[in-house]
Amino acid sequence: MSRRDMGSEAENNKWNAMKSLVLSFAMLIGLMGTAQAAGDAAAGEAISGTCTACHGADGNSPASIYPKLAGQNASYLVKQLKDFQLAMQTGGEKGRNDPVMMGMAAMLTEENMQDLAAFYSAQTMKPEETPEEVVAAGQLLYRGGDIERGITACAACHGPRGNGSETAKFPKISGQHADYIKAQLEKFSSKERANDQNGMMHDIAYKMKPADMEIISKYLGGLH
Repeated sequence: MSRRDMGSEAENNKWNAMKSLVLSFAMLIGLMGTAQAAGDAAAGEAISGTCTACHGADGNSPASIYPKLAGQNASYLVKQLKDFQLAMQTGGEKGRNDPVMMGMAAMLTEENMQDLAAFYSAQTMKPEETPEEVVAAGQLLYRGGDIERGITACAACHGPRGNGSETAKFPKISGQHADYIKAQLEKFSSKERANDQNGMMHDIAYKMKPADMEIISKYLGGLH
C-alpha cells in the first residue's frame, strides 16, 4: 500500500469515527428528552442588572459582537459561566478564556448561575434575517456538512432548527448575531476558545474556510 493510500485510509477512519461520535450524541439526545431549568427565573432577573449593558435587559444583545442569551438552553448557559470561572481560577489554562466574562462570573454561586440561566432561557430571542444570497449554500452546509473535507453537518448536534439540546448542553444557534457566530468559529478554529466537548467544534471549524464561516453565520440568523 502506498503512502497516499495509507493517508487516505487514515483520513477515512477519522471521518468514520467522527460520524459515529455525532450519531451517538444524536441518539443520546433523542432518548433523554428535554430537561427543565433548575433555577429561579425571578431571582435571576433580580441579579441580571450587570449583564444588561452587553446582553440587553431581556437577553437580546443590542451589539452584534455580544451573544443573545434570550431563549438559550439553560444547561449551556450554566456550563459557560462555570467555564469562565474555571478559566479565572486557572489563569486561562482551562475553561473558557474571556477577560470580561471571567471577571463577571468570578463571584457567582451555583445558585446564581442556575437563576440567571433560568431567567434568560425563559426569554424570547428576537430572530435575525438570512440574506437571500447565502440561503442555498448555508442550507447545504448546515444540513449536510462537507464529507470530502470532513466537516460534520451542524444539524447533527444543533438540530434541524438550530435549537441545540438542553440535555447535551449544545447551544441554540438559530437567531444569533452573525458577527458573534463568526467570531466563535474563528476562535474554535485557532483554539483561542477550547471549551467545546471533546474538541468537536475545533475539529469542524479548523476545516472551514473563511467563506464557509461567513455563509453559515449569516444563514443561522434566519433559521427558525
